Amino acid sequence: MKAVHITEHGDPSVLQLVDLPDPEPSAGEVLVRVLGVSVNHLDLWVRRGMPGVTLPLPMILGCDGTGEVVATGTGVTSVRTGQRVVLEPGFTQGDSAEVRAGNDHLAADYGIRGEHGDGFDAELVVLPERYVLPLPDGIDPVHAAAVPLVFLTAWSMLMTRAHLSAGETVLVLGAGSGVGTAAIQVAKDAGARILTTASGEESRALGIELGADVAIDHSDPDWPKAVKQATDGRGVDVVVEHVGPATWKGSMRVLARNGRLVTCGATTGPKVEVLLPHLFMKNISVLGSTMGPRNALPEIFARVARGAFRPVVDRVMPMSEVRGAHTLLEERAVRGKIIMVPGE
Repeated sequence: MKAVHITEHGDPSVLQLVDLPDPEPSAGEVLVRVLGVSVNHLDLWVRRGMPGVTLPLPMILGCDGTGEVVATGTGVTSVRTGQRVVLEPGFTQGDSAEVRAGNDHLAADYGIRGEHGDGFDAELVVLPERYVLPLPDGIDPVHAAAVPLVFLTAWSMLMTRAHLSAGETVLVLGAGSGVGTAAIQVAKDAGARILTTASGEESRALGIELGADVAIDHSDPDWPKAVKQATDGRGVDVVVEHVGPATWKGSMRVLARNGRLVTCGATTGPKVEVLLPHLFMKNISVLGSTMGPRNALPEIFARVARGAFRPVVDRVMPMSEVRGAHTLLEERAVRGKIIMVPGE
C-alpha cells in the first residue's frame, strides 16, 4: 500500500509517499480502505518536530479520516465488510474507567493518531473495533473526514471545559480555520450569541454563513475594541483561543467578568503573558483543552446527518500531493480543511 511517511523532521520535503506492506487485522481489529483523510495543524507540528517532545519515527501522518471496511478480525460485531466508517483520532492502550466511559482523552496513556503512533495518511489502516464508528447514511464520506478532530476539539472546548450555556456570548477566533468553523457551529447549536474574527473578507463571510452574529477583521489592531463595542462594553463570556501570542492579549482583554478563555493550540508560538491582577480581579478562568470525549462523536455525526453541523472543505487533493497540502496550510491559504484521497 501507499502511505505518507516521515523518517525525519523538517520542511514539506521530508514527506515521502512510500510503499509499505498491507496491514492485516488481528482478533478484535478492523481493516479499512481509507476514503479521505484531513490535513491539520497537528500534521505540520509533527512533521516539523516539537521542541522538547520525542516522537516515534518513522511515522505515518494523519489524525482523522474516513474509510470502508475491507475485512474484520475474529470477534468484531459492530461493523461489517463494505460499511463506511469514521476513523477516530484518539486512542489508549489501557482499560481505565475513563476509557470505559468514553473519555479516553482524560486517560493517562491517551494518544493521537499521527502523533503518538501511525496515522491515516495511507491506503489501508488497521484499528481496534472500538475506534471505528459507523458513518451515518447520507453523509459524504470524503467530506466527513473533515469532522472528527476539529468538531471533537470544539465540542470539548465549549461544552466540556467552558460549560457553555444558552444565551451566553462566545468569541471564536479564526472563522476560516478548522477549529473556528467547527466552534461557530457548536456554539450556535448550544444557543449562544457568536462573534468571530478573520483577516479575510471571505473568511468573515463564511463565519456569518456558519452562524456567527458578528464578524470582525482581526487584521485591525483595534479588533478587541470592536468586540467590546459589539457587546455594549460588557465583553464575552467565552473565548475560543487557538492562535497564541498574536491574539492572546486581545483575547484576555475582551473577557467579561467571570469569563472563560479556553485554548487548544498555539499556531503563532508557545509563550504568552498573563497579567495576574486582570485575572483575579475579573474572576477569569484560563482553560486548556486537548481533543475531546469520543462518546461525543455519535452526537456530532447525528448533527452532521441532520444538517446542524457541516464540514467545511476548502479542497480535495490526491495524497500524492501531500507536500502541496502542507504548504497551503502553512501559508494560511486554506478556509476549513484540505482533504486528501488515496491515489495520484
